[in-house]
Formats: sequence, structure tokens, C-alpha cells
Amino acid sequence: MNLPNALTILRIFFVPLLVAATVQENVGFRVGSVNVTHEWLALAIFLSAAATDLLDGYLARRWRQVTTIGTLLDPIADKLLVSAALISLVQARVLPGWMAILVIGREFAVSGLRAIAAAERYTITASDLGKTKMFSQVMASACLIVSIERPEFRKPGLWLMWVVIFFAIVSAVSYFRKFWHKVDERVKKRRRRELFRLERKRQRELLRQRGSTGAGDLGAATIWKPPGVS
Repeated sequence: MNLPNALTILRIFFVPLLVAATVQENVGFRVGSVNVTHEWLALAIFLSAAATDLLDGYLARRWRQVTTIGTLLDPIADKLLVSAALISLVQARVLPGWMAILVIGREFAVSGLRAIAAAERYTITASDLGKTKMFSQVMASACLIVSIERPEFRKPGLWLMWVVIFFAIVSAVSYFRKFWHKVDERVKKRRRRELFRLERKRQRELLRQRGSTGAGDLGAATIWKPPGVS
């Protein structure tokens, strides 16, 4: 296992730790004279996990260690981290549930689009809007985690969540507009080719049947082609 894949797996292991640190008020420890409470522990875990998200992709590209398992696990780890952070913040009563549902729903919708595009041999790469959304999401979640015990951070966190929602919707629309047309056209062309092959097979069978019964001269018979198929 290479280092980028190890970082991706580490991000998955951070998820239950993040949930426990966020929702369990009795979680904490002391470092010398400093009392590390659960919200600061949750913040450290969350920022560490977000850092692995940036680092694993950078290292995989720089060291040319992009693997199939890494490509599959990286978006799963991202979705788990985002979902765990937002659901934990809802449980801690610092984030409205509808905001979490909207952002998480967007993540799964884009993941579904990526799966469809991959099946049609298209690759959906992260856009600048998507990257901006991710950065805003990290900042908003960090503020809201701290606001569990420090309410003055809740308002900035909620304002940042509105920014996250804006970029989440805009980037999702951009993904669908950019790739859905291509995928839809590819599916239609493939379907036309399949219909063409079936029609040719049917007409050839009909020619054989007529030839076996001596029915007329079929030398001038034509084969139907659907529109757009050469």
C-alpha cells in the first residue's frame, strides 16, 4: 500500500473519532495545564482529516501513484467525512437539519452522476466551484464545531454554511449541464446502434426465409438504417 492510499484509509478511520468527539461532551484530556475539551479535539480531528484529503491527491499525482483502489476510496472517504461532520453538528444542535440534508444530498447526487459518466467512459473532474465549495465547507464546519461551547462562533459558521449551500447548488448544476448532455447523447447513439443491428438481423432472417421459398428477386432489397447511423 502506498502513502496516498494510506492517507485515504486514515481519513475513513477519522470519521468515528470525529463523531465521538463532537457529540460526547465528556470526551477530553489535559496537556500540561491546558484542558483540551471535546470541541477542540473534534476540531483537530476534522482539520487533520481535511488535510489528508488535500495531501493524498497531491502526493498520488506527484509521485505517479494513482491507483484504482485510491480512485474508488477517495470520494467515499470524502462523503463519509462530510456526512459525519454535518450530522454530528445537527446532533449537537448548532446546525439546522435541512442544511445538512441539502449538502449531503448534493454529494450523493454528484456521486451518482460520476458513476453514470464513468460507465459511459467519461471522467468528471472536480471543478473550481466544487473546490471552492469544499474549502467553504471546511471553514464552516470548523466554526460550527468550535461554536458547540463558544456560541459567538455560530453566526459566522452559519453564514459560511450559506456560502457552502450556494456553491454546492451552483457546482451541482454545472456538473449536470456539462456532462449530462454528453452522457445522454452517448446512450442514444448506443441505443440506435443496437436497434440497427437488430433490424439488420431481422431483415437477413427474412431474406433467408424468402430465398428458401423462392419468393421473388431480393437483389434490390434494402436494409433499413435508423437516423444518425452510417
